[in-house]
Amino acid sequence: MTFDRLAARARTLPPIVADLLVVAVVGVLTTADAAVNEPGYRQANALTWALLVVSLAALACRRRWPVPVVCVTGAACAGWALHGHIGELLNLPVIVALYTVAVLGDRRRTLWTGVIAATVSGAVALKVGRDVVNPQGLPVLEMVWPLVPLLLGEVVRTRRELLAEYAARAVRAEEDREREAARRVRRERARVAREIHDILAHTVSAMTVQAGVALDALDTAPEVSRQAMTQVRASGKEAVRELRATLSVLRAAQSTAPAPRLDQLDELVAGVAGVEAGGVRVSLRRDTGDAALSAVVEATAYRIVQEALTNVVKHSAARHAAVSVTRDATRLTVEVVDDGPPVRPPAVPPADRGFGLIGMRERAVAVGGGVTYGPVPGGGFRVRAELPTEGAAS
Repeated sequence: MTFDRLAARARTLPPIVADLLVVAVVGVLTTADAAVNEPGYRQANALTWALLVVSLAALACRRRWPVPVVCVTGAACAGWALHGHIGELLNLPVIVALYTVAVLGDRRRTLWTGVIAATVSGAVALKVGRDVVNPQGLPVLEMVWPLVPLLLGEVVRTRRELLAEYAARAVRAEEDREREAARRVRRERARVAREIHDILAHTVSAMTVQAGVALDALDTAPEVSRQAMTQVRASGKEAVRELRATLSVLRAAQSTAPAPRLDQLDELVAGVAGVEAGGVRVSLRRDTGDAALSAVVEATAYRIVQEALTNVVKHSAARHAAVSVTRDATRLTVEVVDDGPPVRPPAVPPADRGFGLIGMRERAVAVGGGVTYGPVPGGGFRVRAELPTEGAAS
């Protein structure tokens, strides 16, 4: 733990300060070894100290020019050996330089540096081996020692690269999680927006027509007016209930209201049929069989019918609308057709139109289906959706 703390503190030092500390430590150890030589061998002189100064001065630039520093310190080490100095720490400057080459370079540079350093070291050992006390095996050992700092530098550099890669992967994973969370938020917002649009567009449109019927029949047919206002109140209560259930999602609360199902189409059509006095009649044909459907498919089909009927009430002059929901082996087909006049698209589409059709398409695509819509030859408008009956929940 003490070594780890010291290493962590050393990494926080400015590079120039760290380099000067390394030069100081290497200088103290190398100077002590050069000053005391074995009896019978050459003692320190002016050339010894000159080589030491050159080695330490070069070592201070090891980060900027690692390969030239290896050449300078290696030449100084060879000069000591050829001059007759014997010492265990005289090669310390070149050891630090070789480590720097490996830790700041790449594997190819390390390999070439190792081959050249081992060759030069072996050649110097052969030259001065006769004057060493125990020359047996010396050239081989002298060829091996330059490889040790290079190997250590490779290990350290590889570990740093792995740690950097792990850190980059962690950053990428965090970014992916954030993007996925943002995507889910956008998808949930779009779903809530579609729900609110379906509820408000359908209910408010029906309430507007029913209120108009009540206003027109207020003096001449009070019972019709009362019935229409009763329907307005019921529609308003239902809209408030559905809005509360939908908005609870935005409060991070789990909605307790069940999703709309196909067996509620009768109530939906009945609510729209309440505007018959205003001129729209709705018929329903449902043939979905006895097998259960996915809840999300049923909810999607319900919302598509709801939006299509809302468009009939708001945008068409139709007097009749037909709703058909049928099922075969692999798909559920939803079709809403009205008998309005031929549709002539305006030259400049209003800014507030088209969101309902977009919402229907998004709902169908979300469960793996699709929606087509367009004018019917001879007059009217058709909305047709095909939804899968299997695997839609996934």
